[in-house]
Parts: sequence; C-alpha cells; structure tokens
Amino acid sequence: MRWAALIAAVVLASPARGAEIRVLTAGAFRSVLEAVVPGFEQRTRHQVVIETDTAGGVAQRIERGQAFDLAVLTPPTAEKPARDGKLTAVAPVAAVDIGVAARADTPKPDISTVPAFKQALLNARAVALVDPAAGGSSGIYMVKLFEQMGIADAMRPKLVLVQGGLAAARVASGEAELAVQQRSELLGVPGVVVVGLIPAEVQNRTVYVAGLSPAADDAARALLATLTGPDTKPVLAAKGMSAP
Repeated sequence: MRWAALIAAVVLASPARGAEIRVLTAGAFRSVLEAVVPGFEQRTRHQVVIETDTAGGVAQRIERGQAFDLAVLTPPTAEKPARDGKLTAVAPVAAVDIGVAARADTPKPDISTVPAFKQALLNARAVALVDPAAGGSSGIYMVKLFEQMGIADAMRPKLVLVQGGLAAARVASGEAELAVQQRSELLGVPGVVVVGLIPAEVQNRTVYVAGLSPAADDAARALLATLTGPDTKPVLAAKGMSAP
C-alpha cells in the first residue's frame, strides 16, 4: 500500500507531458527549427518531431494526406493546400537568398558581378543543385536562370542534382566544385564555406511561410506563434535567413 501511495505521489509531482507536434518543413528552414525547438520544448513540455523535404515535396505530402500539425513551405507551394482547406493560418516566417559554396581549401571564384558569376559556373567542373524535379525552390530558379544566361546547354552535363538536402555536402565529398542553394542550407557543412550571394541583379529571395493543419491543436498554434515572434529573429540571422 505504501509503495502504491509513493508511486502515485511521484506521478502527481512529475510535470505533465505535453503534446507531440508533427512538423513538415522545407530544408532551408530546418536549421531554424532545430535551434528554436529545444527551448520551446523545455518551456511547454510539448515534443516536436521534424520531417524535411523540398518545399514542393512538403506540399505533395500534404496533398497525399500525410498527418502533420505545422508545415513550412513557400507561398507558391502553399497555395493549393490552402485552397483545398488542408493548410490554415498561413503566416510568413523567414526569407533567404541564394548563395554559392566551395571547399574551404580551394581558391574562391569571383561571383561579384553577373558576368563573373556566369564565368565561375562555366569554369566549375561540377555544380551541385537541388533537383528541380524534387520541388526545390533554388534548383527550379537556377535552371531557369541558366536558360536566361544562355548557358543551359553547357551547365546540363555538369550538374550534380540532389533530391532534397544539402547540396554543399556534394562539395564536401568532392563530387562537385560549387554548390548553389539557399544560404541557410550552405552554412555549417564541414569543410565548405559560403563564397557569397549570387549577384543582386539575378538574386531570387525566397519567402517561407508556416501553416497549420485544420486538425492542429493549441500546441501547434503555440509553435507557430513562436516562429513568427520577435525572439526568433536573432535565430534567423544566425542561420543565414532574415525576417520576411
């Protein structure tokens, strides 16, 4: 009897476990979530489970009916799920520019002007991008930019296409000489440094938005409020992003 009373007292004294929040996120925003979530979990007792895909991949998962509470993707990819009633309370959470990365132990190309950037791409043995077919925002944009710059045919055979994830990892492994992707996804890869952003004249700033499942509860709404709140702005800056 005394043991039963003791166990009951311990259970009652223990902090209540919160809800599990399932998050689907585009890869560019994952590092922000990984920085914000531990403090959020500690404050709220909720647990956050993160799955990563391209922005297009996140939208496809939502359309296929995958269970989630909160999703982070781009405005164009959020349009259909929102229109279909599968994504609600959509709010901007971050913006990020496209950058270029190279191995830390190699000479860095000049990408300060459009002609210099174009020549750097042509000079590179191989260039890693997120595969446009996988729905990666930067990959889709860069392939269109190659067409506009008149170098699509020259670039096609040297592209190392990544099916989501970190293009800079292909630079670290030696498969590619350069990686071109959202700046937040180029940071933190061992042995790789960010050379800089692509020139302003051809830059493409991507905005990311977060939205809730129609079935989301107060726990997911609390996480969305955290992501859109002022305390997240320093985290965005540290991860190569900015407030939208």
